[in-house]
Amino acid sequence: MEWEVVIGLEIHTQLNTKTKIFSAAATAYGAEPNTQACAVDLGLPGVLPVLNREAVAKAAMFGLAVDATINDGSVFDRKNYFYPDLPKGYQISQLAIPIVEHGKLDISLEDGSTKSVGITRAHLEEDAGKSLHEDFDGMTGIDLNRAGTPLIEIVSEPEMSSAKEAVAYMKKIHSIVQYLGICDGNMQEGSFRCDANVSVRHKGDKELGTRTETKNLNSFRFVERAINYEIERQIDVIESGGRVVQETRLYDADDDSTRTMRTKEEANDYRYFPDPDLLPVKLDPELLAQLQEELPELPDVKQKRFCSDYGLSDEDAEQLSTSREMADYFEQVVAEANGQAKMAANWVSGELSGALNQNNLDIAQSPVSAERLAQLISRISDNTISGKIAKEVFQDMWSSDKTADQIIEEKSLQQISDVGELEAIVDKVVAENPKQVEQYLSGKDKVFGFFVGSVMKLTKGKANPAQVNELLKKKLV
Repeated sequence: MEWEVVIGLEIHTQLNTKTKIFSAAATAYGAEPNTQACAVDLGLPGVLPVLNREAVAKAAMFGLAVDATINDGSVFDRKNYFYPDLPKGYQISQLAIPIVEHGKLDISLEDGSTKSVGITRAHLEEDAGKSLHEDFDGMTGIDLNRAGTPLIEIVSEPEMSSAKEAVAYMKKIHSIVQYLGICDGNMQEGSFRCDANVSVRHKGDKELGTRTETKNLNSFRFVERAINYEIERQIDVIESGGRVVQETRLYDADDDSTRTMRTKEEANDYRYFPDPDLLPVKLDPELLAQLQEELPELPDVKQKRFCSDYGLSDEDAEQLSTSREMADYFEQVVAEANGQAKMAANWVSGELSGALNQNNLDIAQSPVSAERLAQLISRISDNTISGKIAKEVFQDMWSSDKTADQIIEEKSLQQISDVGELEAIVDKVVAENPKQVEQYLSGKDKVFGFFVGSVMKLTKGKANPAQVNELLKKKLV
């Protein structure tokens, strides 16, 4: 039996406003518990919410970036439920008329094709508090610092058909909100997290299967693993004669599985009704025009420009444009290295990204600045050092604040380009290896690499590779 998978994501994106969506309490991460929750966040009697204009503007900016409809007159509703970290018993959200609807997003698939995924809606809402279980033996602590923090919940159409597509979509949203500067994207701190709705059906069926929702996935790796687990679990349930139950599930990273959290609620379980304390949101046309004007160059546009302006491949351009900081770093290297775009792309995507990943750093934390990397690239392009020696220099730059020129000078790493000096070394290698000479002359072309390697070994990697190749070809005839 062949199966089809249907996936939709609900991505909770924390807007990086200084104050909460309905109060003047601070939103800074990491403060002492319950030091940033005011009477409004706690829902004490007699207080009224006041909408944060900046949160509205940032939600609208996201809508513009994904070519969505920005609703004039969106309304806030009360989503009623009881939970320890929600002291007022309801969450202010948007159900009937969200601020953003009907957007779309293109994602790149593994086979090189592009898929357009619909964005159903993105609505403003307040976050709840946080339940703390550690350090409370047999009890639960409540931290309300997060209560009232502004979110947009970005809901996709159920149009993804694999975990990899879901991750590609989530990464694209992550990239866009960071380009827009509306969210720090910090997944470890919960600023960007996801609920995954997954169902399976027999191939060709039109009716959707029963879906489950796996909550609060805060890494791309967990999203992929949780979805893949859920796909296999649901197929096993159906093929064993059971039925999938609509429910909310949790992902357990320790044993890489999902488990039941609670039976899934429907909208009517939450008894939504319009919040009587908040008026419909009327958007100033001048504000929308200003936001449209302020939209930055977004990842897709930047990727195309990198291909056209710098001659990069689609793959290189996509990798370099995924992060705005990475793209800015790359362009600074190109400018400082006199336009050596291809070499800059190779170094930023290769050696630098590898070192950053190995040390769990992002580009903003790179010990090697764009200026220093550009100088290293310049020394390769002007033949001061070879590419091989450059990697050695890079390692020294990574662990010190020295420039490439300082390291090259201190270690005498300048490339040997003197024809006479190289010719003598080539002659020595040829003379000492008559057997390999005979093999090469008999047609074994692969032996040529042996001679190049021998020369590079004798010169400790400092010989000019192009000149070595040229001299060897002249000698080996």
